[in-house]
Order: sequence, then C-alpha cells, then structure tokens
Amino acid sequence: MPDTSRKSYADLFRTPEFSPLFLSTSAGIAAQTVSGLALGTLVFRATNSPLLSAVSMFGPALAQVVGATLFLSGADRLAPRATLAGLSLAFAAATAALALPGLPLWAMFAIVLAEGLIASLGGGVRWGLLNEILTENGKNEDRKGGYLAGRSLFNMMSGIMQITGYAAGGALLTLLAPRLCLLLAAGLYGTAACLALRLTRRPPRSSGRPSVAATRRTNALLWRSAPRRHVYLALWLPNGLVVGCESLYVSYDPGAAGTLFACAALGMLAGDVAVGRLSPVRLRPRLGIPLLVLLAAPYLVLFLRPPLPLTAVLVALASVGFGASLVQQERLVALTPGELAGHALGLHSAGMLTTQGVAAALAGTVAQFSSPATAMTVMAAGSLTVTLTLTVASRRNAPDGGLLPRRAARAAA
Repeated sequence: MPDTSRKSYADLFRTPEFSPLFLSTSAGIAAQTVSGLALGTLVFRATNSPLLSAVSMFGPALAQVVGATLFLSGADRLAPRATLAGLSLAFAAATAALALPGLPLWAMFAIVLAEGLIASLGGGVRWGLLNEILTENGKNEDRKGGYLAGRSLFNMMSGIMQITGYAAGGALLTLLAPRLCLLLAAGLYGTAACLALRLTRRPPRSSGRPSVAATRRTNALLWRSAPRRHVYLALWLPNGLVVGCESLYVSYDPGAAGTLFACAALGMLAGDVAVGRLSPVRLRPRLGIPLLVLLAAPYLVLFLRPPLPLTAVLVALASVGFGASLVQQERLVALTPGELAGHALGLHSAGMLTTQGVAAALAGTVAQFSSPATAMTVMAAGSLTVTLTLTVASRRNAPDGGLLPRRAARAAA
C-alpha cells in the first residue's frame, strides 16, 4: 500500500500559512548570520580578542538557557502571529542599536544577552505554530508525517541560509563597514516581521498568563516523564558534543575550514532529506540510535590526520547523522500534550543551542592543552558513550517506549 502518511515538500507549501512562516524564518536566519559575522568582526577589530569576538557571535545561544527557565511559558500562552512579528521587530531594533557609533563594549554584550533571552521564546512559538499548522487536519499518522517533513524542510533551509548568509556577509564586509552590515541585518529582521504578519490570527494554544512560575512548572512537568527526559538528553548531548568537533575546523586545518564546513552542511542536508522524505514511516523509530552512532564515529578517524579529501568525506558522512534529531523530535511531539507542544519544542531548541555552546567551549579547552585532532577524538568518544548510555537507560526504564525498539537497541549496543 502507498505510504499516505508521508507528506511531500510540495504538499507543505500548499498548506495554508506554511509559506509565510517558512519565509519569515528564512529572513530571520539570514539576518542572524549576517549580523553575527558583522558583530564578531566589529568586536575583534576593536579588541583584538578572539575570545570576545567568539562570545559576541555565540553569546545569544548560551543565554537561551536563562530564557528557557524564565520566559518559555509564553510559547503556548501568547498569540503566535503577534509574538513572532514582535520578536522580529525587537531583533531589528537591537541589531540597529549595535550599529550605533561609540557604543561601549559592555552595552554591546548587554544587547547580545537580551537577544539570547528573547530568542528562547521565539523558538518555542515558531515550532509550536509549525506543529499546529501541519497537524490541524488529518489522522494521527498524517500529523506525525506532516511535522517531521516540515521540520526537515526547515532544517534544510536553515543550513542553506547559514551558508549563504555567511558567504554574503563575508563579501559585504570586504565592501562595507561592519556597522552598515548590521543595519542591513536589521532590515532583514524587519522583513521577517512583515512576513510574519501574513500569518492568520490564532488564539494561544494554552490558557493562562505567561510567568516565570508557569515556565518552571511546565519545565518540571516535561522533565518529570522518563521517556521525555531521555528524548531531551538524546537531542541535546550527542549532538552538542559533535558540534564541539565542528567548532575546531579552523584550528584543525585553517586552510580548509571552509571546505569542511561546506561538507558538513551538505551531509546535514542529505540526512534531513533521507529521514524526512525518503525513509519509510515504519522504520523511522529504528533510525535514531544508528544515526547518532554515525554522527560521532567518523570523527574518531581524524586523530590519524587523514588527507583532506578523506577528511571531507568523513565530515560529510558524520553530518548525515544529524537526521537523528528529526526522529527524536517526532517522538517528543508524540509524548507531549498538544497544548504544551510549543513549550516542549522551545525547551528542546534552547537546550540544544546551550549544549552546543558549552561543548564548543569544552572542545576548545581540550584542544588548547592537547591538539584539535585529539580534542575531536575526545568529543566524539564522549558522544558515543552518551548515546550507548541513553539507549541502555531508556530500555531499562521504558521497555515499551524507549528511544528504540528493543531489537534495535540491542543491535546498537
């Protein structure tokens, strides 16, 4: 029988409201990449400090853990159309403020911190709305297939926009001053706000007022369930540790870092297409752990310093494993009540970005005292260890609903 639960990418764009959400998010990611590169360049020229430059670019990701503990209850308690448009306008204003001449360094970092705090809310609102748009009609299997296909397409778009944004930002910085590039990014955020206003007015998915207390209660509720807890850890830790490997591309091979980043993006796109569009629905639950193993294992070979063509192939092959996050997100949605979907997905997004930032700092520290190749091996081995530990724990505590069916878990072990 045909697989009717699988949505094509063309079906997604025929779904009402999908296109404006997709285009608004695309403009926001382009603005984020251009502004991050411009701000990092501006800070480095002013301070000559690689550390401060890196913090200015990745500080918002680290600040998301704070936002996830304070504001995330608003992901389901605020009207999504107005919230997404308002957040994009707030980013536009903050990015324009960063371009002010003579702005002190402490003020720049205060703005960067504020951006990270509100970004944690934006992720929850956006992914909760995506789940709502793609699951309003149809049966349960249609709902699962719709969200996974949609998130797969968003992941692909994110990778493409980041590559394009960094390339365009680098080219613009050779022609324009960093502050002018920041103003251009502010205009892109404004475009994202206008596109968000094309969404339909919807009521909040959950009743009640957003508050810090409500955020903490819902976080505790989501974390209390052992199956959900294992899914969160599987989404955050193996992925984050491998991103630590990626953060060392520049120091591992300065002349080929761009090639390695491009190969990693290509592999990630291939993994998203394979899982989100090509894999049979009945096999998806069995793909999570094998993909997590694939995500880390190729990096163990880099300790031998293979030639660049082989290194590029290994990096691309490893990045196919990022498709595991789609399988895990599908399971997270299935384990979460609909009225908490935005909060649950926002917690995943904030935790993932925070873990990636911490792992990048950890990998850099290990590389500082050993070598980039050694640090990559350590991070990859840590990722594999976490994957095996979570597989065993999830089967022990949830024998009827762990991360994988029992047979697949034994095979992975």
